[in-house]
Amino acid sequence: MAEPQVFAGAEPFLVENGNIGVLVSHGFTGNPHSMRYLAEGLASAGFTVALPRLKGHGTTPADMAASTASDWVADLERASAWLQQRCDTLFMTGLSMGGTLTLLMAGQHPDLFKGIIPINAMLFSNNPDLASLAFMSPAPAEVSGIGSDIKAEGVTENAYPVTPVPTIKELFTLTKVADEMLPRITCPALIFASRNDHVVPPANSEYIFQKLPNADKQLVWLENSYHVATLDNDKDLILQKSIDFIKAHTQQTTG
Repeated sequence: MAEPQVFAGAEPFLVENGNIGVLVSHGFTGNPHSMRYLAEGLASAGFTVALPRLKGHGTTPADMAASTASDWVADLERASAWLQQRCDTLFMTGLSMGGTLTLLMAGQHPDLFKGIIPINAMLFSNNPDLASLAFMSPAPAEVSGIGSDIKAEGVTENAYPVTPVPTIKELFTLTKVADEMLPRITCPALIFASRNDHVVPPANSEYIFQKLPNADKQLVWLENSYHVATLDNDKDLILQKSIDFIKAHTQQTTG
């Protein structure tokens, strides 16, 4: 069976530069488009960057419905291996579920990353309907989408207009494991949280900040963006602070 066609702009982004690598992950029902501005900015700063398209994303909701949490982790493991072949030092960043995956990867590989940058990462939801959908039987095939929570006018995320219900359970599988991983994360962390996020409660980032054991951690509040902050009014702030964080935590030269 032929692979579904990938959205324009949802293609993976790989750039080989210096010996400092950054693994970048998009979020649930989104695709690399939501993280491309950040990924391109990091590449322009001289870093080697890998932004994969997670299985089932950027194609069709039906394609996503057939994907699993294990698939998404495997996609990031492959991208991580690509970076490890080219770089001495790795960092990771991700938006929303990508932030969840950042925490999960850092916990499962405590010596791999020199630092992590979760952005509006999700470990829990305040939406009881979302949780009940994950375990409802029978359940609807899909519900309304969660994409494009963006304050900036005229900006959209290019995410799915619907959320495939089977994947909600997969998302909660990831959040549970990532939560369990927090005590194992030993690297420094730069945490971004939108003050007004209509998808992931900002309390998630406060919880993550409190639970991470390394004292080298910072929580930066984004005052002018909603959930998809990497495409919103604070996208340049995120990029510059991410570059500064990476440079501050490595002594290697880029380029």
